[in-house]
Amino acid sequence: MSALVTESRFPDPDRAYRALIEAHRGLSDEQSAALNSSLVLILANHIGDQAVLQEALALAKLSLEQTRSTPKSSSGRH
Repeated sequence: MSALVTESRFPDPDRAYRALIEAHRGLSDEQSAALNSSLVLILANHIGDQAVLQEALALAKLSLEQTRSTPKSSSGRH
């Protein structure tokens, strides 16, 4: 049984997504990467469970691999 909750727990997921996007507005690529790193460390500490963290890391890596293997659209639109 998985300890990691992957379904949305936000009452308004779009609002949560907008907050994440807005936090990056006006930042350079380097600042955006630093913000993401800081956020990950803060949330990992909040979780405080090594098994859940390991599961989340594995899921994130799998997601990244799937994104890399998905062919890009030739129309230029996403």
